[in-house]
Amino acid sequence: MKIALVAQHTTSLAEDARLRELSRSLAGKGHRVTVYARKDGAAAPAKAELEPGVQIELIGPGAKHASDESQLLAQVPAFSQPLHERWRHERPDVVHALRWTSGLASLAAARDLRIPVVQSFDSLGVAERRHHVLPVSVGTERIRLEPAIGRSVNAVVAGSSDEESDLTRLGVPRRSIKVVPCGVDTDEFNPEGPVADRTGRHRLVTVADLQEHDALATLLQALSKVPGAELVVAGGPPRAKLRGDMAYRRLAKVAESLDVTGRVLFAGEVGRGALPPLLRSADLLVNVSEYDPTGMLSVQAMACGTPVVATAVGGQVDAVVDGTTGILVPPGRPALLAQRIRQLLAHPMLLEAFSVAAADRARSRYSWDRIAHETLAVYDTAVDKAAALAA
Repeated sequence: MKIALVAQHTTSLAEDARLRELSRSLAGKGHRVTVYARKDGAAAPAKAELEPGVQIELIGPGAKHASDESQLLAQVPAFSQPLHERWRHERPDVVHALRWTSGLASLAAARDLRIPVVQSFDSLGVAERRHHVLPVSVGTERIRLEPAIGRSVNAVVAGSSDEESDLTRLGVPRRSIKVVPCGVDTDEFNPEGPVADRTGRHRLVTVADLQEHDALATLLQALSKVPGAELVVAGGPPRAKLRGDMAYRRLAKVAESLDVTGRVLFAGEVGRGALPPLLRSADLLVNVSEYDPTGMLSVQAMACGTPVVATAVGGQVDAVVDGTTGILVPPGRPALLAQRIRQLLAHPMLLEAFSVAAADRARSRYSWDRIAHETLAVYDTAVDKAAALAA
């Protein structure tokens, strides 16, 4: 099968780990994959063979780097027309658009060519607006257009059951939606391998944007009720630059007011290579994000054999099996969060059982081999649907 992956939001596979792993996994199953990404004006070749079966083509005038969705939307016509010309001369069997502006470009380019289009949104505007991630003053075009895209394509890949519910409320037929989560690299994230240095205390780890002040303040409040435990907060600027970061300074004041400063380490930005050792060093990953469409951090921790305590939102509800691979708690409940953490830390055998179950679930449900297999099944459905409509 000749597969076109359209990623107008990015300029290279290095920027998007999910896109890189998906294309590699699809090619590993014998398919030819072409990734269409945005040219940003840099002196990069227009075409490149990244590895056997995976080619990337950069499209666009390269005159301006798009830094937000409004700019990406404005560049859709300049992106879709070259796509149309390429597909007219070398037709792919299926197109998979990643994110909403890629969907617009793909639908425009595939028009009159009878090429089936599959859509992944990654995160919906209505969900981001509901969770206050998307300000009321922006995203109007996106919220208006995403339902139309979902109803126009041949199939939609939802990243979670929560996203599937949102899509059906937006009028996308449920029969057109298939839940396929983001995968995890189980060669990189697994229980074996280096472990970051740690003290003799119980260790909690969280990885978050320091701008998520309310969620992290909730975690700090919970920590104050878990005597003897330490918390490593990974995220934000590099550690050497933390003191100049306003979000860090606000959280440091919260930690001081709760008298937990001595038990909190703000690690700053943690590179991808350092993340698995950090996750392996934790007794628990605590993911308190108030909006998490994929639950990917929780899955990465589970793949490392680290149980998870997470807020019951978005993709985390699918990822964490409550009472088996971790614990789910409602957001904004520091006392309950602390209680659940204490219960787990007080029972080492239960933690060990959770660890084994977590690693097994990550391998069996979230390996890229399985995700590629399920994605190909969606492509087959889209191709059959397009053929039936054309008959």
